[in-house]
Amino acid sequence: MSTLWTNPADIEKGASLGRLTIPSLPISRQAGLSFLISLTVLIFLVASSLPRIAQPLSYHRFADRRPFFGIANFGDVASNLPFAVIGICGLVFLLRARLQQARHFVDSRETWPYVCFFVGLLLTAFGSSWYHLAPDNQRLVWDRLPMTITFMSLVGAIIEERINLRLGLWLLPILLSAGIMSVVQWSISEARGQGDLRFYAALQAYSAAVLLLAFVLPRSYTRSSELWLVLGFYVLAKVLEVLDVQVFSALHLVSGHCLKHLAAAASSYCVLRMLRNRQPLAIIDSPSCALMVRNDHD
Repeated sequence: MSTLWTNPADIEKGASLGRLTIPSLPISRQAGLSFLISLTVLIFLVASSLPRIAQPLSYHRFADRRPFFGIANFGDVASNLPFAVIGICGLVFLLRARLQQARHFVDSRETWPYVCFFVGLLLTAFGSSWYHLAPDNQRLVWDRLPMTITFMSLVGAIIEERINLRLGLWLLPILLSAGIMSVVQWSISEARGQGDLRFYAALQAYSAAVLLLAFVLPRSYTRSSELWLVLGFYVLAKVLEVLDVQVFSALHLVSGHCLKHLAAAASSYCVLRMLRNRQPLAIIDSPSCALMVRNDHD
């Protein structure tokens, strides 16, 4: 008869069965919580100590402004379509997982951050398309608001899966509110002629830092290494955003900002792919299943 361990305490101590051994994890959940608190305080202090960061008006002058089918800035508008597709696919997947009580989630409450994540993606498709039709600061608000929902949702998912489920669920609305308020604060500062991007930028840096922290936190599921793809495509997207003009000058077909959207969509797809393929981290006492689990960790 097969035996299944899903207790994080058993996993953290390390367990062995025949040839299969799952070693102790780098740090405990309690230590992870301490790291998270320290990281939060550090980024807040750094953001507070920096001088005001204004939004340059040149930000809205993208390299590829060619219209097509009567749509202005067609490349930057149309490249938002993958966000909508992935958002819808993600929500359908989560609905099926809840209805079928699939293995992808040990506790159905773990789906809530991912619901917010995929809703954020769907809203990003509309908000970013609206912005790129006629780029300015007023429309940029609707581009950035849903993006903060995706960033903060992923932070909430990492907290609930790798530190504490109840804590992650409790923090989720706080994280989402912080993301939304960072955009509102920037918009108000722009309206007063004192544009300040510090806290919006700080939350982006914070979400990336928590994603890095996830790699040394206890894992509850297989396929965790795919978070490297999520992070890698996100970094690529930021690089392409900076190199918008240079990429368009070199390729003449698409701009860096258009490719940035596609790279960010690829990052989001990696989240969906990870959820679809993962299983609860477990040790099963049969040679064939043991080999399967070991291969999942290689």
